[in-house]
Amino acid sequence: MSEEPTGPDFARLLKHIRDTRGFDFSGYKRPTLVRRVTKRMAQVGVKDYADYLEYLEANPDEFAALFNTILINVTSYFRDAQAWEYLQQEILPRIISSKAPSEPIRVWCAGVASGEEAYSVAMLLCETLGVAEYRQRTKIYATDVDDDALTRARQGRAAAKELEEVPAALREKYFEAEGDYYLLRGDLRRSIIFGRHDLLQDAPISRIDLLISRNTLMYFESEAQAKILARLHYALTEKGFLFLGKAEMLLRRGELFTPVDLKHRVFNKVPKPTIRDRLVVLAQSGNLDPPNHHSRQGRVRELVADALPIAHIVVDTAGFVTSVNERARTAFGLVTPDIGRPLQDLEISYRPVDLRSMIDEAYQQRRPASVRDVERRGSNGESQFFDVEVVPLLDKGTALGASISFTDVSGYNRVYRDLERSKHDLETASEELQSTNEELETTNEELQSTVEELETTNEELQSSNEELETMNEELESTNTELQTINTELQERSIQLDRVNTFMELIMANLQLGVAVLDKDLRVQLWNRRAVDLWGLQADETLGQPLLGLDIGLPLAQLANPIKKCLNGSDGFHEMTVQATNRRGKSFTCRVQCTAMGGLEGARSVILLMEAVE
Repeated sequence: MSEEPTGPDFARLLKHIRDTRGFDFSGYKRPTLVRRVTKRMAQVGVKDYADYLEYLEANPDEFAALFNTILINVTSYFRDAQAWEYLQQEILPRIISSKAPSEPIRVWCAGVASGEEAYSVAMLLCETLGVAEYRQRTKIYATDVDDDALTRARQGRAAAKELEEVPAALREKYFEAEGDYYLLRGDLRRSIIFGRHDLLQDAPISRIDLLISRNTLMYFESEAQAKILARLHYALTEKGFLFLGKAEMLLRRGELFTPVDLKHRVFNKVPKPTIRDRLVVLAQSGNLDPPNHHSRQGRVRELVADALPIAHIVVDTAGFVTSVNERARTAFGLVTPDIGRPLQDLEISYRPVDLRSMIDEAYQQRRPASVRDVERRGSNGESQFFDVEVVPLLDKGTALGASISFTDVSGYNRVYRDLERSKHDLETASEELQSTNEELETTNEELQSTVEELETTNEELQSSNEELETMNEELESTNTELQTINTELQERSIQLDRVNTFMELIMANLQLGVAVLDKDLRVQLWNRRAVDLWGLQADETLGQPLLGLDIGLPLAQLANPIKKCLNGSDGFHEMTVQATNRRGKSFTCRVQCTAMGGLEGARSVILLMEAVE
């Protein structure tokens, strides 16, 4: 490799991927990222990053293969069964008991890959709540950055081997046979909302009771992990739970999460009661065709909407977009043909905030629902912040739709950050005045430093464990590929056996004696009719020079025609000779000699021998 992993060519490759496809891998652990990219480069035969960048520009379809290599979608139903059992027996009952009987239960599965974990928690919730209550109260959001994996996840289809970890009772209750596959029951699939979501760039889904993110954080650098954890903290309700994978510990995130059961990686959100605390956490998070004709009054209403200083969208009670003003089209990439489409089909329904949940809340409460300081990454890479408000449109108590407004508060946030920096400077000055007191606490700080060094060592060990977990998942992926290749080879071997059997039947039933000779006139094939004519079995002739065989055929007369065939001077020769069969009876034998091309230009000869009456 001509460039170091941190060299400019590798940086340009990552920037090209981010700018053209929206995938920002800068927060991923560099050794793992380099290893996965290098593997894909080897598969396409490219030696350095600069050449691979040119290859991507010339072959846009390569992006899909590259993302499938980097994003290791290794998952399964009820992975780490004991942890799922603890979730069912201890955590889900706590969540349900903390809510009113009709209050919705919201679950977010982040980094869901092909969907097995979302379907696993759906089965457990259905078992705990009962089918009827599950349908009414449960919403499960399943997100990932890999669109191909989400497409597979939406199908809810699994092979029998993939369901081995599913308890037999659940497998029989929630899966239905469909040919060679099994399909998850429709009412469970309909409760799960799949969508693309980047944990580093997109705003988190809010008011979540259970957040499942298993073995996702371990792919990110510590700085990116801190940003993601702050977003996950914001997403959870005050009594929400975080369920991580077995390779993830959160040893130094005690200000955000506290362990409920460290063995099974279940954590509680640490509440932030004051506005200042909440702002600190937010700072850590990085922050159908429309009608062709309109009435004059309708046009005036459109112009008024376009003149509004905020982005504004209106949806009806069926969830269809009825109005989008100019600022909304500009800010969120919407177009006029989007009017009349279902809101759920548009990216704005879940990015930068989950609008459908806010609309449901506004309808149920009959009052506005709002979210403050929602972050959205603009096309130029800069962050924008919005105050989002959903107001139900009521006519004599009947909901006709909902008004959605986005107020850009990016300027306010910049001023607030400047204020925070000023406050930080003041605090620094105060700390300098208190230096005399800090000198008295030197001994205590030295002890604290020792503790922090131990924590650092522990985190380094944890990082090594995460690397080993990643490599194990890569080996699982490679093993699956090898199993697929082995299956294909077995199928081809069966096909070859059938062809060989078919050829043997043909040769056995020919009424002509057949012998195939190589370039050295050694026998390669000797059929049953040849055995009947000359009395030599096939195993007595194979590999032997024809001219050295003791048979009743005058081989000396055949030597010259055979050699001509081999030399290419005469591709076909026929002659009649007097011969003696295996019973000692003389007869007239017609011999045909035909040249046959072989592998790598080698030539062979086919002899056909027939008794002439």
